[in-house]
Amino acid sequence: MNGTNRVNIEPGLSVLIVLKKDQRSGNLTKGVVKDILTKSSHHSHGIKVRLESGEVGRVKEICVWP
Repeated sequence: MNGTNRVNIEPGLSVLIVLKKDQRSGNLTKGVVKDILTKSSHHSHGIKVRLESGEVGRVKEICVWP
């Protein structure tokens, strides 16, 4: 599942995000959502979130691992 719709994302969810510094390379970082930062219901590049680790990026994929 992709991360372009805010309704699909909630705190505690495992996700893959792309950090600002990794946008060109496309490297993904995995983590657990702490806060949802995007206010709109949809964003074409992914909903911006803060992970529990403190990293901020846009959700590229919602994962099913625990």
